[in-house]
Amino acid sequence: MSITMADVAARAGVSKTTVSRVLNGKDDLDPETAARVRQVIEELGYVPSARAVSLARGRTRVVGMLVPSLTWAWVGEVLQGVVDVVEAEGYGLLLFSCTQGENSIRRFASQVSAKAFDGLVAIEPAGTLEYLTELHAGGLPVVLVDDRENRPQFPSVAPANRSGGAQAARHLLDLGRRRPLVVMGPRELGCSQERLIGFADTYRDAGITIDESRVVDGDFTFEGGRDSVARVLAAGLGFDCVFAHNDLSAAGTLRAIHDAGLRIPDDVAVVGFDDVPLATYTEPTLTTVHQPLREMGERAARLLMAHFDGTSLSGAPEVLPTALVVRGSTRI
Repeated sequence: MSITMADVAARAGVSKTTVSRVLNGKDDLDPETAARVRQVIEELGYVPSARAVSLARGRTRVVGMLVPSLTWAWVGEVLQGVVDVVEAEGYGLLLFSCTQGENSIRRFASQVSAKAFDGLVAIEPAGTLEYLTELHAGGLPVVLVDDRENRPQFPSVAPANRSGGAQAARHLLDLGRRRPLVVMGPRELGCSQERLIGFADTYRDAGITIDESRVVDGDFTFEGGRDSVARVLAAGLGFDCVFAHNDLSAAGTLRAIHDAGLRIPDDVAVVGFDDVPLATYTEPTLTTVHQPLREMGERAARLLMAHFDGTSLSGAPEVLPTALVVRGSTRI
């Protein structure tokens, strides 16, 4: 049977609180009492858990992370960035996903109530932004990896979505592609709107208006990208390039174009967004806007670490730049 703090307290004739104070080096104890407790600890071979000591000091040295799902292609990159920083600082990571909806949120909320972690990095599960805002206002340090352009009222790290859309447009214009098709992400998401605005504004500056017939829904899925582009091809609308709002729908776009007997990039050039590992495995490999996913996770974690060391968290979003990565889907 393992030795507990209660066993030490009973043998030394003191309270558990006194044992805890000895373990945490408090200097307001009677020296003889402290010496007796230390002797009993040595005699019994008591080893306090790191968690018990941390809680006694008012800090768990654990960071929580909340994500919608681990199946999303880019979540792993953000997570790795968080892990790199957290582990280097000697903290643990408690990971929560929301694959079971309300049940997942209830389990997460129980850990918040138990003060199981000192701060939270979140990739917002749908519909939880108000709850996360309340947590931050209630005293839990929260940093959002804001992939959706929600612009929360608490600290966040986000990619430059509008700039990324503009980078895709400039590349396609430089290639002489003047009849674009845009495969949108979900239209209710700010990131989809920002990517479209950056792309469309750049084409407009070149004298080309992108009307609604050239903007189709792709819902960030392979099937959505494939089916939307297939319908456009079947309707006979001509286009010489596609900007898909993520790499998964861009991969679906490649499939639809291949199935129609067209050549990539000769007949149609394709640009995606994210630069997840999938982009290097498509045929041809995918030109895409690199979203700094790992860097976003690293920066969010560093903001928390700095806060733990006494730096105030700013409500202003930190926006990290995107960069175009040119591969075979646009390079002839």
